[in-house]
Amino acid sequence: MLTTSEKKFSAFFTLIVIAELICGSFNELTIYHYITKPAIIGMLLVFFWKHSEHLDKRLRHLTITALIFSWIGDILLMFVEWHSVLFMFGLIAFLIAHGFYILLFLKHRNTNKNPLGFICLLLIYAFCLFYLLKDGLGDLLIPVIVYMAVILAMATTAFLRKGNVQRLSYQFVFLGAILFMMSDSLLALNKFYRPIAYSNVSIILTYALAQYFIIIGLLRLSQASR
Repeated sequence: MLTTSEKKFSAFFTLIVIAELICGSFNELTIYHYITKPAIIGMLLVFFWKHSEHLDKRLRHLTITALIFSWIGDILLMFVEWHSVLFMFGLIAFLIAHGFYILLFLKHRNTNKNPLGFICLLLIYAFCLFYLLKDGLGDLLIPVIVYMAVILAMATTAFLRKGNVQRLSYQFVFLGAILFMMSDSLLALNKFYRPIAYSNVSIILTYALAQYFIIIGLLRLSQASR
């Protein structure tokens, strides 16, 4: 299922994620957290850059831009304790990253695919989540609603690739999109509803896997076109 280079990368990527989970969980290792967390997307960015030569140039540039804004968002969210406004800037960075993923996924949209049923499921999920969050959002009510709408659109466009791309590409990217939605939901619940036990572990793990599966899925397109 994975190429030799992907297996080697996956092993190293796993070690970095584990290192981040450890460094983010113990105060005495916090200083290393400022290295391990941005390294997650940094590694994906370098790996994608080196192994995506056969992708359509626009698709490649959209992916790289999405990863860059994700990396910026990660860095901004690491310093939220310095100033609360950094959370908003981090939100904007990830909002832009999702926007580029949407443009990217739409390039392979299956126009014969009806997303109505899937959208209904997403809306039910979103309304339940919003019900839990709404009392704690305060001034961030509108930004969070906008962000929720964008990430639901990202998941929907990932779903719409079905039948128009290689099967493994669809499965990996769609799984990544769902995990991304889960990670953002956990982050929101932990911040605006109530603290979640071991939230740093669940949020980072779902986020890292989300980005990993999206990138591996997109690289399947290059392999299919060789």
